[in-house]
Amino acid sequence: MTEIEENSPLPIFEPLELPHHWRPSPLAAGPFGGLQGGAVASLLTAEVEALAEVRSWGTAISSAAWFLRPTPMADLRSEIAVVSEGGRVSVIDNTLWPANEDAPCATVRVTLSRERSIDIPGLAEARPARADPTQYPLRTLHLVQGRKWFMDAMEARLGDGVAWFRMHHHIIEGAGPLSSILGPADWTHGIGRPLQNVVADPNPNLTVQLFRRPRGAWVGVRAEARWRPKTGLGVGSGTLWDVEGEIGRVSMSVVLVPLPKPAVAAG
Repeated sequence: MTEIEENSPLPIFEPLELPHHWRPSPLAAGPFGGLQGGAVASLLTAEVEALAEVRSWGTAISSAAWFLRPTPMADLRSEIAVVSEGGRVSVIDNTLWPANEDAPCATVRVTLSRERSIDIPGLAEARPARADPTQYPLRTLHLVQGRKWFMDAMEARLGDGVAWFRMHHHIIEGAGPLSSILGPADWTHGIGRPLQNVVADPNPNLTVQLFRRPRGAWVGVRAEARWRPKTGLGVGSGTLWDVEGEIGRVSMSVVLVPLPKPAVAAG
């Protein structure tokens, strides 16, 4: 897993007495209402990664999440289903509900593979210069005032066209490397947006694919986004980095909606 400081604060989701039941902390919140999609995708993927250690499924190399409706700040329950359990590749679904409701709010499909060393003549792994995100200035997103939210669980810096993130909280105890990347990756469409503060651009899905495990605590996103105003749709995508080079890709659909109107104070 990516490194988080020793004696780090409590995880973002607290396990309850019943198996696969969770209580989100305030750090799981999104900017408008309910939980941040990246936090939800991270929780569901982390559960699969934890079970992969027991079932010998290998390393999680891809997670595709669908946000079916807003996930409330409430006790939650999840259910894992094995789609395919193979010799080299396994595919596992995990779905999330509010603990006392029947309609799901999110689901992920995680692909895992047992790694094998293969020598390919003429192909060598690129070794770019090591990056140092701490040389870049801190960035703070001011979307939320007066309460904690998911952005407060991480440190953010921007430099040379790459947005760097370092999580300061585990999603859950035992979370694996892929789940630790989903939270930072979920900001991709916002990092690369064509215009700022004109519309909200929620993403109804999120897909991250890795071709190697991240090294260290920093995750970088070199992002871009495309919008088509006449349809109200867009996409976000980007390359993912750690301090030693490229590690994978992220992509998501984008739905453009008017910004919420500020609440009017009672007279």
